[in-house]
Amino acid sequence: MEKKKKISLSSFSILFIILLLLALISIVLAGQPFDPALLTTTDTVAKVIPASLSTIVMAPFNGFKDAIEICIFILMLGGYLSIVNKTGALEAGIQSVVKKLKGNELIIIPILMVLFSIGGSTFGMAEETLPFYALLTSVMVVAGFDTIVSVGTVLLGSGAGVLGSTVNPFATGVAMDALTAINIETNAGIVIGIGIALWLVTLLPFLYFVMSYAKRVKADKGSTILSLQEQEDMNLEFRKKSSQEFSFTKKHKIVLILFGLSFLIMIVSLIPWQNFGITIFNGWTAVLTGNSFGEWYFGDLSMLFLIMGLVIAFVYRLKERETISAFVAGASDMLSVVLIIVVARGTSVLMASTHLDLLILDRATMLLGGLSPILFIIGSFIVYFFLAFLIPSSSGLAYVTMPIMGGLAYEMGIAPEIMIMIFASTHGVINLVSPTSGILMGGLEMNKIEYATWIRFMRMPIFTILITNLAVLILSLYIL
Repeated sequence: MEKKKKISLSSFSILFIILLLLALISIVLAGQPFDPALLTTTDTVAKVIPASLSTIVMAPFNGFKDAIEICIFILMLGGYLSIVNKTGALEAGIQSVVKKLKGNELIIIPILMVLFSIGGSTFGMAEETLPFYALLTSVMVVAGFDTIVSVGTVLLGSGAGVLGSTVNPFATGVAMDALTAINIETNAGIVIGIGIALWLVTLLPFLYFVMSYAKRVKADKGSTILSLQEQEDMNLEFRKKSSQEFSFTKKHKIVLILFGLSFLIMIVSLIPWQNFGITIFNGWTAVLTGNSFGEWYFGDLSMLFLIMGLVIAFVYRLKERETISAFVAGASDMLSVVLIIVVARGTSVLMASTHLDLLILDRATMLLGGLSPILFIIGSFIVYFFLAFLIPSSSGLAYVTMPIMGGLAYEMGIAPEIMIMIFASTHGVINLVSPTSGILMGGLEMNKIEYATWIRFMRMPIFTILITNLAVLILSLYIL
C-alpha cells in the first residue's frame, strides 16, 4: 500500500515553539522563590525572572555565542567533507566496500555501534560523531538500508556509551568533582562498575532494535518508517551516484588514507590521556594548535579539518578555485545544522536567564526529601529527565545539580555514586530523544529525517532501556 505524504513540523518550528512555551512558563511562574544557595552566577535574585521580549528575541543569538565553538567546527567540517567529495574518493571507496561485503553488510552495524559506544563511555563522544554521517550514511543507503539505520548506528552507539559513562570527564568526571567541592568523597571504582552495567543493558537492546530494523528494510524497502518525502530526500542526497561505476584509483586510496587519518587524530586528541597518567602526547602534539592531545576541543578540531582539507586538495591536485568553491559550498550545506544547534542552545540559555531550571531543582529536592530509598531513586530519575531537558550540557547539568542532588542522597544514606549514574543515565536518554539536544537534531538534519519519524522509531528502544536502567540503579541500592 502506497504511503501518503505527511505534513509535519520542521525541527526549527519545534524548537521555536519550545522556546516560546518556556518563555510563557517563566512569565506564569514569575516571582516564585527558590533556595539562594542554588545560584551559581553573580545574579543575586533567587526567584524566577519572567522572560521579556528582548530575552526571547536574543535567545538564539545568545545560543550562538554559547555554541560558537561547535558551530565553527561544523562549518569547517562541511568544507572539509566537500573537498573530499570533490575528489570522488568517497564514492569510489563506498562502492569498493559494498562489493567486498557481498551481502554481509549487516556486520558493520554491531562493530561500529560497539566502537562508538566505547568512545561515548570513555571520553563522551557525542557531537564528535557528526562527521561520521558523511561516510556512513552513504554506505548504509547504497548497501540497501535507510537513513534511520545510519542515525541508529551512530547516535545509539555513542549514546549507549555516554549513558553508561565510566571515565567520561565531561559527565562522571565533572559530577565527582562537583561533589568533592562540597566535601563528599566518591569512589571512582563504584562509578565505573555501575557505568559498565548501564552501558551493557543499554547497548544490547539498542543493537537488537537497530539490527532488527536494518534486516527488515534490507529485505523489504516498503518496511521503512521514512515518509515518502524523506525517502525522496534520501535517494536524492545519498543514492544519487550509486548507479554510477567509479574506478578506485591510487590517488583515491591516498585521499581515503588521509581521510581516515583525520578522524583517527580527532579521536586520539579528545581522549583525556592525562587523567589516566599517560604523558606520551605532552608537548610535541601541541605544535599544531598549542594544545597537546587530550586537551583538544572544537577549536583545535576545526583547524585540523581545515588543514587536512587543504592537504587533500594538494595531494589530489585540485585547483585553487576548485578547492575554495568546494569548501564554501560544503560549509553552506552545514548551515542548517548550525542554525538548529543555535536555536536548541538558545532554549538552554533562556532557561538559565529566567532561573526556571533552578526553580525546578529546588522544588524537586523538597519533594524527594522524605521518600524511601527506592522511591527516592525513581523520583530522582524522573526529576533528572526534566533537568536534562532544560540543561542539555552534561558538564553544565552536573555542576548545577550534583551538589544539591548528590548532597541530598548522601544525607539520606544513599551512595552518591548512584546519584552520579542517575544523572549520567537520564542525560544520556534525553540526548537521544529531546528536541533541545543539538546532537540529535543536528544528526537528523544531516540525514534529512524529521523529528517525528525518529520518535516513532525510538518508542520501544527508549521504553526498554528506561526499564533496564532503572533496574540497575535500584539494584545498586542493595549492593552498595
